Amino acid sequence: MSPRKTTKGLRGAFLLLAAAVIAGAGISAQKRDTTPIRPSIPKADRHAPNRVFLERADELRKERYDSFQIVVGDVMFRQGDMFMYCDSAHFYEDPGAIQAFGNVRMEQGDTLFVFADRLDYSDTTELAILYADPGNKVRLINKDVTLTTDIFNYDLAIELGFYEVGGTLTDKDNRLTSWYGEYSPSTKDALFKDQVVLHSLREKDTLDIYTEEMLYNTGTRIAILDTTSTIISADGTIHTTNGVYNTDTHKADLYDRSLVVAKNGNTLTGDTLFYNQDTGFGEAFGNIELTDTTNKVILNGDYGLYFEYNDSARVTGRALAREYSQKDTLYLHADTIRTFKKITPEHFVDDTVKVEADTTHYLIAEPRVRFYRIDLQGICDSLTAVQRDSMLWMHNHPVVWNGERQIFGNVIQVHFKDSVADWAKLPEFGFMAEWIDENFYNQLTGKEMTAYFQDRDLRHLDVSGNVQAIMLPMENDSTYNKIANIESSFLAADFKDRTVERMKLWPETSGTMTPLYLAKKSLFFLPAFRWFEPLRPTSPEDVFNIPNEMLDLFNEPPFGGRSAPTRE
Repeated sequence: MSPRKTTKGLRGAFLLLAAAVIAGAGISAQKRDTTPIRPSIPKADRHAPNRVFLERADELRKERYDSFQIVVGDVMFRQGDMFMYCDSAHFYEDPGAIQAFGNVRMEQGDTLFVFADRLDYSDTTELAILYADPGNKVRLINKDVTLTTDIFNYDLAIELGFYEVGGTLTDKDNRLTSWYGEYSPSTKDALFKDQVVLHSLREKDTLDIYTEEMLYNTGTRIAILDTTSTIISADGTIHTTNGVYNTDTHKADLYDRSLVVAKNGNTLTGDTLFYNQDTGFGEAFGNIELTDTTNKVILNGDYGLYFEYNDSARVTGRALAREYSQKDTLYLHADTIRTFKKITPEHFVDDTVKVEADTTHYLIAEPRVRFYRIDLQGICDSLTAVQRDSMLWMHNHPVVWNGERQIFGNVIQVHFKDSVADWAKLPEFGFMAEWIDENFYNQLTGKEMTAYFQDRDLRHLDVSGNVQAIMLPMENDSTYNKIANIESSFLAADFKDRTVERMKLWPETSGTMTPLYLAKKSLFFLPAFRWFEPLRPTSPEDVFNIPNEMLDLFNEPPFGGRSAPTRE
């Protein structure tokens, strides 16, 4: 064999071998599988605590030096009954943890859904932290409840979600905003802190609540307030530091001296209040105080009821009314004090005379009435004040004191002008007595007595029917030396500086003038004279002291025709 032929043969064999290698390589390249590897799902207990499972993904891959697996496409994880979905995720198997990205969704049953752009979860803490991209919000939806925030934390161990960067929770009736919030889908309880605002979403409902902390249940829609809170609506305002408010019924249970301000300006407070803003009805217990700003009256007591829409109230238990329209406050006590408004609609007397609609306020106090003002004190068993007529009626043995003067009768009627007594009338029987000195009293009585006042002082007096009088005229040296006993049918007297300036008696008058040193004791007192000074209230606190003698007086028959009491 020639060398050329041999070389040619080797070259051919080499070429043939190279071709075979190349062909083999081509065949290997064609058979290599580039299809993504689908994860193999272990058949473990899916309800195992503190463990997350990868249930589904289109692709799973892992770089040599990474501690996590990358799953992509239609990804689903499961932790207990909670399912988590995303476009892609980093999955750490030991310990179980997830970083999920894109169209993140958490689902539990058919009622709880959470949507986000990113999620971090760890089996160690069982805490899922969900994030929203700029311009988006994390959204939790639980039936008719929606919660939105920028960063949402959900504790799967206790099924509780919370935010710390500001958020909003909305149910079918209310929207609540705060900087911090917690929500439990299973119990429907929510806790809000820092700049909490509840706003009603119901049509025509004007409710807003402002507070720093609130417990709220989205099922009952009841708010529990235990810090300084303000509840506002068109029907009024409530201020409380301890209360329960039903946003559906607008009923409030209020404690620790909460304050209700009605839309008419009246206020109600007490140790415990139950108040309905829709009906304007309030019930108060313990040291209550109701202020009528229009009529300038404050009611106090141990128990009270308030009806806003007919502007009425009732107070019992150390009931006290304080009237402050004048410089000096009037303090009035009775077992029960009631105020109410009576509306008379427009009506026609006949075809031509029309009576306009009228609204009148009443105050009724009974029984065992006692009142005190610096310049005026009194007692009776029943008292009625009518705003429209500016009238006051005192019934059943009323007694009134002014300075050293005392007036009593069976009925006393007082008319007010600009909240000051203008005139007073005793229509059935009247007796006026003025203490002079020691056991000396000026006295005047008759079947009917009318007194007229000016600047709170007596200016004129009219007496008719069986007029009897005892007068001790003052001498020029300011002493008393004689006593006058007078009887007539009618008397008219003018007063100045609290003394008689002139007096007229008619048609027939009889009388005597007796020096004091010759006067018998019977000349010093009229038959009906009584001096009730021990029953007189002496201070605002004294109106609560009920002497037994006052109760005995109220049980007596009407005044008039009585004999003078025996004196030693």
